[in-house]
Amino acid sequence: MKAFIGKFRNQYDNDVTVWSPQGRLHQVEYAMEAVKQGSATVGIKSKTHAVIVALKRASSELAAHQKKIIPIDTHIAISISGLTADARVLSRFMRTECLNERFSHNRPLSLNELMWRVGAKMQSATQGYDKRPYGVGLLLAGYDEDGPHIYQTCPSANFYDCKAMAIGARSQSSRTYLERHLDEFVDASRDEIIRHCLRALRDTLPNDIELTSKNCSMAVVGKCDPLKLYDDDAIAPFLEGLDQEERRGGGGRADTAATSAEAAEGAPGSATQPEETQGERMDTD
Repeated sequence: MKAFIGKFRNQYDNDVTVWSPQGRLHQVEYAMEAVKQGSATVGIKSKTHAVIVALKRASSELAAHQKKIIPIDTHIAISISGLTADARVLSRFMRTECLNERFSHNRPLSLNELMWRVGAKMQSATQGYDKRPYGVGLLLAGYDEDGPHIYQTCPSANFYDCKAMAIGARSQSSRTYLERHLDEFVDASRDEIIRHCLRALRDTLPNDIELTSKNCSMAVVGKCDPLKLYDDDAIAPFLEGLDQEERRGGGGRADTAATSAEAAEGAPGSATQPEETQGERMDTD
């Protein structure tokens, strides 16, 4: 019995409210690992539009592909990576906040204000022993009086206003593509931004798999365009010719090995894991 107790004496991951001696909350870091294992999603904004695309997964050949993009309001949509059930809870909260703003002030809720409210809700789950962090990462695309926005959230309750971002499994390949073409996004047209998003998302797939109308979905919102979702046959025209283009973000075996090594090195409990705060870890993932 003493040996059993001693085995767990130095573990600090049994409760989200317990700090490790290095100043880390391991439960929060484990929730962030759930985001890394979710299906990939990519978001890009230009001067006039914001676009998000996401991979859809099917649990088996007998099941339909699970939707990964959720509309929130006429000017906001989110894509998810991680636990879908947690995403449903957060999306319902966001819809309620947008509805209350329209009812009480007769105006759409600004994206910055919405992100502050979502961040507060997610942060409250990290301060009680009877709760756990939300195991989902969100990319939020929207358009308000300040223009188009792409926001990223993570289970540590941090959120970031991004020019472009990719999260989920094998997303390092997408981020490589986004970094290489970042200067092209600002002045890009609606169709060009969509093409960039699809190219970046395709780089998260193995070389023998291509994007299709079954495994991909998209949402577009802009200055003169209310939110519109593209699924199944509606997204097929945007995928035409994509399989003939060369992959530019570095997908393939070498990149897969590098991404796996990167994930292993930063995984909680790893001997080589750097001692960082949650915000820094998310920035460098």
